[in-house]
Amino acid sequence: MAVTRAGFIGLGIMGAPMAANLIKAGFEVTVWNRSPSRTQPLLDAGARAAHSPSAVAAASEVTFSCVTNSGDVEEVALGPEGVIHGAQPGSIYVDCSTISPETARKVSHELAVRRVGMLDAPVSGGDVGAIAGTLAIMVGGEASVFERCLPLLHAMGRTVVHVGPIGAGQVVKLCNQVAGGLNLLAAAEAVNLARRCGVDPAKMLEVVSAGAAASWMLSNLAPRAVKGDYAPGFMVDLMQKDLRLVLDAAGQTHTPLPGTALVSQLFQSIQAEGRGADGTQSLVDAIAKLSLVNK
Repeated sequence: MAVTRAGFIGLGIMGAPMAANLIKAGFEVTVWNRSPSRTQPLLDAGARAAHSPSAVAAASEVTFSCVTNSGDVEEVALGPEGVIHGAQPGSIYVDCSTISPETARKVSHELAVRRVGMLDAPVSGGDVGAIAGTLAIMVGGEASVFERCLPLLHAMGRTVVHVGPIGAGQVVKLCNQVAGGLNLLAAAEAVNLARRCGVDPAKMLEVVSAGAAASWMLSNLAPRAVKGDYAPGFMVDLMQKDLRLVLDAAGQTHTPLPGTALVSQLFQSIQAEGRGADGTQSLVDAIAKLSLVNK
């Protein structure tokens, strides 16, 4: 039987538009957010409010969450008012946060005792993709659970891929952050080289973004940095949280990631200036400051 009732926990930069796209797709959506004021736009769009994550799960066949870190996922899923206490046997919990693979497996194991299925389904595409419903969604979990959730996932994402068992979605998301961070570093270096050589970086981006060196970062984030727009599609603090997960996984598997370590250190210089809430395009400034040494 097709799913008609969905829940969404966590209505931040990513979660709010993802929930809105579920409403637009015709699902009955129940929402909860730690800061209640963020629920109002969703209520205006037709969602219902719940007083806790457990209440969201009780009203939903599939409950989504998109929160900040591993501890937050454990709280909304397994805490005193968590999903586990409201979800009915046969229902599904889908976490779209970026967390450690170990946490995803732990939560899945606890929910399975209650006969509640789980997918770890982190996303990529930033606020632009969340609003447009064009996210890339990498999904770990049982194939049968994935198939049941596909209509909901396609309401939020253009590319939805089942990548393996529970936890595999998080591993793929960590790989995404490695590639994204290094692409952003390349964009930052290109912008700064153009500037130092007296070339308009906006013109450089226009042509380079259309050639073999094109990337999402070059097309979407570098132009923001050139304009001095540091509004966060994805905050530096959150990227650093993800890169810590990447480097932890690399340490556990003895995988050298020298480029990723460098990107993390450059972001740390942005954080040291008190700019952790800026968008990740601020990496351009970290590179620019290297040119000012001894000037």
